Amino acid sequence: MPSTAKRLVTVVVMLAIAVGSEFLLDKVITDIAFRQLFTLALVNVVVALSLNVINGMAGQFSIGHAGFVGVGAYTSAIVASNIHASLGATEVTFGNSFLVMPPAILAAAIVSAFFGLLVGLPSLRLKGDYLAIVTLGFAEIFRLLISTSSPGTGATGLRSLLSNLGGPQGYAGPKDFGIAQYAGPFWIVGGVMLATVLAWRLKFSGWGRALRALREDEIAAAAVGVDPTRYKVVSFVISSMGAGIAGALLAGMRDGNPTVQPEQFNFAYSFDAITMVILGGSGSVSGAVLGGIFVTVTVKMIEQLQRLDAIETWKVAHPEFDLNALRMVVYAVVLVVLMIVRPSGAFGENEIVKPQGPTRTKPTGARREPEPASP
Repeated sequence: MPSTAKRLVTVVVMLAIAVGSEFLLDKVITDIAFRQLFTLALVNVVVALSLNVINGMAGQFSIGHAGFVGVGAYTSAIVASNIHASLGATEVTFGNSFLVMPPAILAAAIVSAFFGLLVGLPSLRLKGDYLAIVTLGFAEIFRLLISTSSPGTGATGLRSLLSNLGGPQGYAGPKDFGIAQYAGPFWIVGGVMLATVLAWRLKFSGWGRALRALREDEIAAAAVGVDPTRYKVVSFVISSMGAGIAGALLAGMRDGNPTVQPEQFNFAYSFDAITMVILGGSGSVSGAVLGGIFVTVTVKMIEQLQRLDAIETWKVAHPEFDLNALRMVVYAVVLVVLMIVRPSGAFGENEIVKPQGPTRTKPTGARREPEPASP
């Protein structure tokens, strides 16, 4: 099959899966708690894929990824809520999502990319622990600026802008009625598939090979014409943009929290994102997908299971037993075992499916090499 036809078939199949998930997911997963777990895992896959660009492919240690997810979430929430209000709509419909989600996602990507450039341009000249401290500082500054602001005050300038974000209670739309949740399965499933394809193409492009060369030996890569600052800064912007898109999906996620709160984007969220990349295998697209799903399910599954009637009855009989503590113990044991068995991650830098390189054929008029004489 020609490559153009193959790409067209791939696009049609992806679109069919996204549309089908919009109308069938609530019938397949009837419990709202497990449906929320499923969509949250998909959003975290986008987070892991975006962080994998800078941490896995470029080998730069960023531990403030939650800050860029938060920037995208707040930007998308503001844009989506105001567009929803301007539509005069009281109900969230699939048709109106095509009017709300594209500008909300685009705004989140642009604003997150701007902050990525702002942080990356001066800090990516640093390496190792120093870069990690700068990115962590950005994420904490972003979180604390919002959580320490006082909503409803008569301040001006930056304080006025921060006060409109709801402070520690979170942003719940322009009239505090909650954020319009337009990010249904179509947008989340479609976003995951598109992000996976783009990450795959980036890894096996010339840009991805240059990033891996910088990761292995920056001096040698620079000696053959790879500009370290340019490649790392642009990759940091791409990673930040992906985080912003993930934040947009998280803020408007159907069955999710109708408010965006600063404590959602604390250091623990950044740590979970790093864990997703490391567990799956730094630099592996397949590993980032697996890591995003695995970490989300491992951390959240016990929390969701506590709502079952049998667990509630058992907790009444054993009130001294803390299942929330057990959740983190199970998570820690799984991490330790996996790091012992697979220290380079589940996939290392490999992929589930190996990319097919171009087949080389000998030119028609090529001279045939003489065969060695038989003894």
